[in-house]
Amino acid sequence: MEIIFLRPEYLWLLISLPLLVVTHFFVLRYLKRRALKFANFEAIRRVVGPEGSSKNVHFLSKNFGLLIIRMLALFFIIVSLATPIIYYSAKTSSSVFVLAIDTSSSMLADDFMPSRLESAKSSALKFLEKIPSNTKVALVSFSGVSFIENDLTTDKLLLSSKIKNLGVSSVGGTDIGSAIITSTNLLLKENSSKTIILITDGQSNVGVEPLKAAEYAKDNGVVVHAIGIGTQKGGSFLLPEVVSTLDEETLKKISQLTLGEYFRAENPKSLEEAYQKIAEHSVHRIAKNIGFELLLVAIVLLFIEWSLMNTRYRTLP
Repeated sequence: MEIIFLRPEYLWLLISLPLLVVTHFFVLRYLKRRALKFANFEAIRRVVGPEGSSKNVHFLSKNFGLLIIRMLALFFIIVSLATPIIYYSAKTSSSVFVLAIDTSSSMLADDFMPSRLESAKSSALKFLEKIPSNTKVALVSFSGVSFIENDLTTDKLLLSSKIKNLGVSSVGGTDIGSAIITSTNLLLKENSSKTIILITDGQSNVGVEPLKAAEYAKDNGVVVHAIGIGTQKGGSFLLPEVVSTLDEETLKKISQLTLGEYFRAENPKSLEEAYQKIAEHSVHRIAKNIGFELLLVAIVLLFIEWSLMNTRYRTLP
């Protein structure tokens, strides 16, 4: 389990807690002086007894109980303002997916037949057949820039058509970071488990730093499963001497950072198996905003404080 704050600047208000303690004892000292100056001690002893206290009245009480309650209430209010999000892993049958498919020119490499891109498209189509019909899926393609081919939808026929029509992009480069950020933004408003299936054959060489993009996905409760497509030897494209190789270390770090898995696909069969494992994956990263609950706790504590001030901790003026 992990907790992050969407508005961490509000946590600076926690410095008010020691100020509350100082103020509390300063006020007590002032009240003590006033009591010593104006109190009729003989009358007070007759009212409260020889021990200086009775069931409902305390004589110059330091009110440590009230101080603790006030501090807790203030603490919970400040933390709720900082918008705390708890992330935890749990089994769920409700998921939304973004298929982020690399369409750079290296996807024409000849180590997959007929090409890496065609194999990726074929496996993506089979993935759509395996997931429940009401599952939302979006499609993003990327090369030097990322494109939203289709927003989240349950229309599998439409998605299948968009996948079949994917072709190699005319924009040079591979921007994995942009693909992750674009895919994450499509998932922001979803309450179900959010998953990106990132399939690429190359190294990110333009645009957003991939690990920074992975941090953004992580902070928004998105799991990234990365599939590296390509053989160990690599494949040539455009020219025989131009060989595409994988940056597996980065893809592994992206997956680990977001609690996803990394898959190496060296042939069409292993590519389909990677999609199959993702489709069957039952443990997902769940995000929950607990700010409202903490605010309710703070309100309850304030009511308890008010009740105690008028009963157990009521003091003589």
